[in-house]
Amino acid sequence: MISIKQLNYALAVAKRLHFKKAADDCFVSPSTLSNAITELENQIGFQIFERTNKKVIVTKLGLELLKKAETVQLHIEDIKNLGEKQKAPLSSPLTIGIIPTIGPYLLPLVLPKLKKYHPNLNLKILEGKSSSLVQKVNDGDLDMAILALPYNLGGLLSFKFWEENFYYVSHKKNEYKKALKAKDINFSELMLLDDGHCLKNHVLAACKINDNQQFSMEASSLTTLIQLVANNMGSTLVPHMSIKHLIHTNSMIKKSILNEPGPHRELAIVVRQTYADIENVMLLIDIFKNELGKYSENIQ
Repeated sequence: MISIKQLNYALAVAKRLHFKKAADDCFVSPSTLSNAITELENQIGFQIFERTNKKVIVTKLGLELLKKAETVQLHIEDIKNLGEKQKAPLSSPLTIGIIPTIGPYLLPLVLPKLKKYHPNLNLKILEGKSSSLVQKVNDGDLDMAILALPYNLGGLLSFKFWEENFYYVSHKKNEYKKALKAKDINFSELMLLDDGHCLKNHVLAACKINDNQQFSMEASSLTTLIQLVANNMGSTLVPHMSIKHLIHTNSMIKKSILNEPGPHRELAIVVRQTYADIENVMLLIDIFKNELGKYSENIQ
């Protein structure tokens, strides 16, 4: 069987065109190197070098072999470098899933920092509902996911990095206090996300609403709900993280904090129990906490 060592010896001879100098470069005796080259030639069935006492010449077939040996050597170096790359934090490819009630609000805060401090990070992001993302993490299709808790994680590990409460948002003509209890909400006018979004379940839990309650309307995104509120079609509840993006730019809407025991939801990174790069999880959490902390100070 052809060995990497034999190919390295052949490349050393081709570079020096001298067996003694090539042997010195490889830190072996000339006889060891010469025997390895001869054995290689016997294995492949043709001569790589013509050699005399005065010179070494590479044969035509030898040139073809050496080109392939150079490619093999480069691949071997790449394999060796994989371990080195892994040692650097957030430098290896990373696939992250994120739910749509977090992604549009968290990613603009943290992606610029990741790009600045970890420019070698090859990041792929997939948006989806919690159930799909949990399945993909368990199956190994995603390294990790960013979810809102509580949620059934199916055995995944969770690392919480943020908690927040909900705001009740309604058309500006409605009279509501800056803080209100769930009992003050007119549920017949309440609009929520459709089934499958964990935010709906979190809202129901925070307001102690029966799951059989009939609501004014259900939508597939928070953006749609806010546009409906702005046009006086009803009211809804949104997480604190989304306030700046959804409400502060819309003069037709006003907000009231939901004055019920919180936090109403917690944000977490979830990974498989066997996931090896927990250090990367901790680094991401530090960045998330820092940026969300600064953001939260400016949003009241």
